[in-house]
Amino acid sequence: MNDQRAPHDLLTAFAKLGFVTCSPNMVDLLRRAWRAADVSDITVLLEGETGTGKQVLARSIHQLDQKRCRFPFVTVHCSTISEALAESELFGHHRGAFSGAVADRRGLFQSAQRGTLFLDDINDLPFHLQPKLLDVIQRGIIRPVGSDQESSVDVRIIAACNQPLEPLVREKCFRSDLYHRLNVVKLTLPPLRERAGDLKQLVLALAKRYGRLYEPIVDVEQNLLAFLESRQFLGNVRELENAVQRMLFLKAEGSSLGMADWLAQAPPENPSGKESDPFADVACALWKVISQRGIPFTQAFQEMEKRVLEAAINIQGSTRREIAQRLRTSERTLYYKMRAHGLSHPAS
Repeated sequence: MNDQRAPHDLLTAFAKLGFVTCSPNMVDLLRRAWRAADVSDITVLLEGETGTGKQVLARSIHQLDQKRCRFPFVTVHCSTISEALAESELFGHHRGAFSGAVADRRGLFQSAQRGTLFLDDINDLPFHLQPKLLDVIQRGIIRPVGSDQESSVDVRIIAACNQPLEPLVREKCFRSDLYHRLNVVKLTLPPLRERAGDLKQLVLALAKRYGRLYEPIVDVEQNLLAFLESRQFLGNVRELENAVQRMLFLKAEGSSLGMADWLAQAPPENPSGKESDPFADVACALWKVISQRGIPFTQAFQEMEKRVLEAAINIQGSTRREIAQRLRTSERTLYYKMRAHGLSHPAS
């Protein structure tokens, strides 16, 4: 299918839906996203770091889907869903199915009927639920907990992950059959640090979002723009949005944002004014090991991951849950990572 939509039309259409960009290297991604919206039954997998706009892009695809846009867009946060109640949350349950099930309850698949179900952080979906999700995607049939009756569902699945799924499949932390079923159309969103040309447009769009609370902003001064382009923004657009809102809150006058506004909301942490980058120091040290000792790239990263896990585990008195929280990951991912590296498990 040869898509003839002009780049300007693509960028404008997605900007109206909330996904703001002017980068030429984003045109192909948005073109494929719109083509996916046109084929309303196709499964879409969105990969990218936290805060890169995966949920915004998922909702944009839903809104461009002429078949489903008039029906619900339902989000499932797989990283926060309770393992004990996950099956009930997704597929519903019948009264008496378990303690506390005092009435029939529709699941999220049924709530999204004829619309879109967005599975955010699919990499954290409980492992025992993965074959059941695969079965629903393949057959379009669900069975509520405690029921012997199946019912059909018609939903589009858009899944998102904050780390690539393919390595998790190799480590047997994620089912390969589910991965291949989700990976029909894969769209990888670049981090904000690779979209420096979008910063001005994003700042203005974010300022406009809070226009009802603060004075309107019509420009971004060059000194602030140059500074933003030098930052890593590990939190991506979400981090930028929080900074913009703080600047707006503290701004006393004027219709443009400048370096003074940034300094007012986030004073420099060191006298030089230069942002420290601990990851650069680690990367340099790792590169020396790889280059001087001839260790393969993959092996070096695996050893680094093992050492980080060991450092976290060796903190006295920490349970597995506390370690997972400290590492900003799930207990399930921590368990499989530890098992892959042959590390002993602390008591949960």
